[in-house]
Amino acid sequence: MEKSLLTLDRGTVCSAWNYCGQRLATGSDDGTLTIFDSRDPASSSSFACTSKSRVHETSIVKVVWVPPEYGDAVACVCADGTVSLWEEVVEDAQPLQWKLCKSFKSNLVKVLDIQFGISSTSLKMVAAYSDGHVKVYELLDSLELKNWQLQAEFQNVIESVSTFSKALCLSASISWNLRRGESQESSFVLGFNSDTPQLNSSKVWEFDQAHQRWLPVAELALPEDKSDQVYAVAWATNIGRPYEVIAVATCKGIAIWHLGLDPDPNGRLSVEKVALLSSHESEVWQMEWDMSGMTLATTGNDGVVRLWQSNLNGIWHEQATFEPSS
Repeated sequence: MEKSLLTLDRGTVCSAWNYCGQRLATGSDDGTLTIFDSRDPASSSSFACTSKSRVHETSIVKVVWVPPEYGDAVACVCADGTVSLWEEVVEDAQPLQWKLCKSFKSNLVKVLDIQFGISSTSLKMVAAYSDGHVKVYELLDSLELKNWQLQAEFQNVIESVSTFSKALCLSASISWNLRRGESQESSFVLGFNSDTPQLNSSKVWEFDQAHQRWLPVAELALPEDKSDQVYAVAWATNIGRPYEVIAVATCKGIAIWHLGLDPDPNGRLSVEKVALLSSHESEVWQMEWDMSGMTLATTGNDGVVRLWQSNLNGIWHEQATFEPSS
C-alpha cells in the first residue's frame, strides 16, 4: 500500500537523502534550501520540514550531503555555476541553523556536478566544469569545512598531452568508489555530455600516492562508443566481489561494466561490458545503487523509476517499475 512520506514545495528542482535516509535536503528554483527530518527515526514513516532558507539568488540544481564523518552539511550547486557549502551549527543559545561555510565561484565556467569522497587522509571534493575541466579539492582541517585547497586540475582525457580549450559541456556525472581501506587509493568515475568526443567517455581516475597525482586507469567505453555523450554514472558498493561494478548511462542505454582490481604493467585496470539495459524510453539522468551494491535504481525523462538486478547466472533484468501517478 502506497503512503506519502512528505509533500515537496512547488518549484522543487532537486533532492538528496542523507546517508541513513532520515534527512532529506531539497533545492528550489528560487534558491531555497529546505531540510526535512524524520518524525520517528526508528521508522522514518513521515517527515517534517525543520529548516527553510533562501541561500542563493538563482535556482539550486543539485544538492549533495557531505559524508557524516564531517558533520551535518550539504553542498548546493546553483544554475549560475557556483557551489556553496552549508553546515548545521549551534551558536550560543540559538536553535540549530544552517550557516554558509564556503563558496566556490568561477567567473567564466559553471560547475556541472560535485561529489565528496573520503581518502585515508582527508575529505576530497571533485567538481566537473562546463569547459571539460575537473578540479579536486582537499579539506585541510576536518573540523573546519571552510578550509579547502585545490589539489589537482585536469581534463577528462586518457592522454595527458591532449587539451581542449573550447569545449562546451552541458552536464557531467561523478561517482566515487566507496572503498575505505587504508591500503586502497582514492578513485572515482567521471563522464561528460559535451560537444567534444574525447571528453565524453567515462574514465576511472585513481590517485597515485607515490607521485601525488591523479591518473586515468580505465575507460568504460567500447571503441565505437567512445564519443557517446554520458548522462549518468554510478559506482556500486563492493562487498566481497573480486571486481568493481559501474553503471554508465548514454544514448544507447545503461551499460554495466566490471572493473578489475589488479593493474597491468602500465597501471591500467581491465574492463568488461557485461550488460546493456534499455527499457527507458528516453535519456537516463540519475542512477543510484542500494547499500549492498546489488540493486540499481534508474530514472530519466520518461518519469519512470526502474530497479535492476542480476541473477545467479549474471543475467541482468528489470526487477520492478514505478510510474508517476497522474
